[in-house]
Amino acid sequence: MTSKFGRNALVLGLLTAVGPFAIDMYVPALPAIGRSLGAGTGAVQMSLVAFLVTMGFGQLVCGPLSDVIGRKRPLYAGLGVFIVASVGCGLSPTSGSLVAFRFLQGLGACAGMVIPLAVVRDMYTGTDAARLMSRLMLVFSVSPILSPLVGTLVVEVWSWRGIFVVVGLAAALGTVLVATVLPETRPVGLRREANLKSALAGYRTLLGDRKFMRLALIVAFGIASFFAYLANSAYLLIEHFGLTPRAYSLAFSINAASFIGASQLTGRLGARFGLRRVLRVGVAGFAAAATLLFVLMLGAVDRLGVVTGLLFIAYGFLGLVIPATTVLALEDYGELAGTASALMATLESITGLVVIAIVGAFLDGTPRPMTGGIAACSLAALGLTHWPLAARAAPSIAEPAA
Repeated sequence: MTSKFGRNALVLGLLTAVGPFAIDMYVPALPAIGRSLGAGTGAVQMSLVAFLVTMGFGQLVCGPLSDVIGRKRPLYAGLGVFIVASVGCGLSPTSGSLVAFRFLQGLGACAGMVIPLAVVRDMYTGTDAARLMSRLMLVFSVSPILSPLVGTLVVEVWSWRGIFVVVGLAAALGTVLVATVLPETRPVGLRREANLKSALAGYRTLLGDRKFMRLALIVAFGIASFFAYLANSAYLLIEHFGLTPRAYSLAFSINAASFIGASQLTGRLGARFGLRRVLRVGVAGFAAAATLLFVLMLGAVDRLGVVTGLLFIAYGFLGLVIPATTVLALEDYGELAGTASALMATLESITGLVVIAIVGAFLDGTPRPMTGGIAACSLAALGLTHWPLAARAAPSIAEPAA
């Protein structure tokens, strides 16, 4: 049981990490890509936005499709598209062609982002699901720790084009593991009738469930806060604070390590105190640290140690929030697990893109816009915790008796 549990976590974590790997390796290379292709900051960032857009909206199709035809076939298709697009990205001669292939690459990445969540729900519920989700995030979170370092080394030793060779190989490994290790977890008897009407009905059900939507939005604002950091941290830490690309990669990795460490406690704390209580504490701590950071930046405390230290604390608390909230949101929707996971992931992408755009409109070369965006996301998540947590909860994750 333990070996099977760990094997599933490893495979699902790798699949989930393929998309973020193609982002996190890529971010430290943005200045080098701009110089190589003769493109400005805005043009290079469009390649990041294109990836996020298709990765987000593609999940709206991929999730219900996995409810209809099973989990493995959409994974094969998505990973195949991702590999082909990675080759195109590596060979791109202009920023325009890079944006186009990144658009296609995001479309391929969406399967790995949404289907593993549905597989977790297929196999487990309650605190067991939280344990697997936290293990999955352990593998998933290796990406923001290692991939910026790997990306920096690839650029130094080879070029930014080598990044796409590495991510293409990661997707190829994922394809092999899906074929040889991952079982099909969607039984034929539970697969829904393959038509647009059934998919739309599933989305209507989810959109009409206020508990699900509030929980999904808590996750969305938590992830969006990281999007704000992701889109702006390279320019801020390298150009404003003067870090080298390698030092930036290390600073970036610190926040991921905090997130990983806290997320591994979710299952244990959920079993002892209840996932709803863990969620409340996690969101409150996240909001307190992020808001304090923004207030200090407004007060002209413009220090690298303050930024990295408080973000370390904030993302540590966020590590408790994401697994617990995801399990709570999917608990009542076993038959719609793919559709529900897709809607959650799309909300994350939309919210993240909106936050990136808003923060981008206020950029002034200081940490204030980025930290303000992160604080706003944390306060939005805090405001959303009250109503859904008072609503009905699934029996397997009820609060423990006093």
